[in-house]
Amino acid sequence: MRLKWLAVLGLVLTGCQGADEATVGGEEALVVSSAASLIPVLEPLAASYTRSGGATVELNFAASSVLAAQIVNGAPVDLFISADRFQMERVTTAGRVAQPGPVDLLSNRLAFVAPAGSPLALAAAGDLLVAESARIAIADPTGVPAGVYARAYLEAAGLWEALEPRLLPTQNVRAALATVEGGDAEVGIVYDTDARSTSGVKTLLVVAEGEGPVIAYPAAVLTESTMSAEARRFLDYLLGADARAVFEAAGFGLAGAH
Repeated sequence: MRLKWLAVLGLVLTGCQGADEATVGGEEALVVSSAASLIPVLEPLAASYTRSGGATVELNFAASSVLAAQIVNGAPVDLFISADRFQMERVTTAGRVAQPGPVDLLSNRLAFVAPAGSPLALAAAGDLLVAESARIAIADPTGVPAGVYARAYLEAAGLWEALEPRLLPTQNVRAALATVEGGDAEVGIVYDTDARSTSGVKTLLVVAEGEGPVIAYPAAVLTESTMSAEARRFLDYLLGADARAVFEAAGFGLAGAH
C-alpha cells in the first residue's frame, strides 16, 4: 500500500528520488512531504543526512494544502513540514500527527520580485497601483500558504480589491517565482528565500517582520509512520546546528533554539 501511494505521489510531486525508489538496496526510505518553498535547502540537507549514516530520504514537494489533503486521505508519509500552521492543524485534527505534536522549524518573510532585467522599482507595495499594467504572480490565494499570506498582507494594506484583477494565481510559490523568471508576470509575491534562490529575479521589496503575516513552518512526525524513530532523528537533524546554518544562509528565520 505504501509503495502504491508513493507511485501516485510521484505523478504530481517532485522529489530528490523518484517514487519508484521508495526502497533503496532493499531498505525502506523515509518519506518526507514538504512545502515547495523548502526545495533549495531540503534537497541538499536530505542528501547530507543520508551520507552521514541516516536513512535514504524520499522528498515530496508541493503546496502545503495539497500535501495536507494527501496525508488526511491516507498518504503514507513519515514527516510533514508545512509552510503554515493552518495546514498542519488540518492534519492534526484528522488524527495524523504523533505526540508530542508539531514543532515550529523555521520562519520566513514575503518579498515582491520582478524579472532580473526589469526597470520596475517599488518603495512600497502601494506603488503597484501606479504600475497599472503590471501582472502579479502569486500562489493560489484560496488555499496555498504563500498565496494566503500574500492576500492577507494586501488586504491589510488596503490593496487587495484594486490589485485582484491583475493577479495570476499559480499552483505553489515556486510556480509563482518561475512565472516571474519566465517573464509571464511583471511582479511576483513570493517568500524572501525564493527571491534569494535565483538570479532570474530581482527583489523589489521585502516585507519587514511585524508588518506582514507571521509565516511559520511547523514540522511533525505522523501517526501512521512505519519509520517514526528515523523520522524523529531526521527532524532532530533539521533542528541541529549544521542544518540551521544552511537554513539561515538561505534566508530563513530560525524558530526557537534546539
